[in-house]
Amino acid sequence: MAVSYCSSTIDFDSIPLTALNFTVRKKLALYLNPKHVSAADWTALAEAMGFEYLEIKNYEQYQNPTKMILENWQGTSTQATVGKLLEMLTAVERVDVISDLQGLIEEDCRKYLKKKQLQEQPVQVPEVDSCVPKTLEMNGITINDDPSGHMPELFDAFICYCHRDIDFVHEMIRQLEQTECKLKLCVFDRDVLPGTCVWSITSELIEKRCKRMVVIISDDYLDSDACDFQTKFALSLCPGARSKRLIPVKYKPMKKKFPSILRFLTLCDYTNPCTTSWFWGRLAKALSLP
Repeated sequence: MAVSYCSSTIDFDSIPLTALNFTVRKKLALYLNPKHVSAADWTALAEAMGFEYLEIKNYEQYQNPTKMILENWQGTSTQATVGKLLEMLTAVERVDVISDLQGLIEEDCRKYLKKKQLQEQPVQVPEVDSCVPKTLEMNGITINDDPSGHMPELFDAFICYCHRDIDFVHEMIRQLEQTECKLKLCVFDRDVLPGTCVWSITSELIEKRCKRMVVIISDDYLDSDACDFQTKFALSLCPGARSKRLIPVKYKPMKKKFPSILRFLTLCDYTNPCTTSWFWGRLAKALSLP
């Protein structure tokens, strides 16, 4: 369903929810977090998004449930667009929210479209007088890459980790690469060549070079912007975990809450003494699937 508001020429249905920045999300929360007798609140929006009763009850524990349902919806649904959000707000009769935030929403969408247009343009015009063959930005990005791009290095899994968990990454390498499992892991600090754009290279590796992504969950992981980006990007590639692309791993006790965006995925738990002996076998099998 195409969405059109007032005189706007923006195709909101083609713009992902990630285009909406913090200001819009905070203002949405101010409208939807409070319980209203006569107006629909965040629970009505969550229901429209497809969340079930028990999931919605779980969100009640958070100080900002609107923020949580927006983040989880954009990470698990292929329909998470600005247009679909506006459509659902209209359906729950919160047109007042749309009216008050329309200017800010349109501004975020225009910024997104402008950034996307710039990214699609060539960064530099090739030199016509040079006889040295040029390689594309995504060629020659890992240690064993073919610089010509004919044979890019491929991996069984991208390892998402923060640097304080590097000891467990080394253990993972020993158990999965240096045993009969013979899996090939992509460990950023080991395999990626320096001097490349972190975000674009990470996206390339997760989407095109690696069959799966292992997320090492810890308290430090929750404070890592890089891990947050990698996780949400991987989730956007496999809404609902249909391809079993993302595998969360918990290897030590946590003081903070487990990330809600990953609660719908089956956990590989190294901290449970009853299942530790099965841990590496289960993980290796999951990473070996086609």
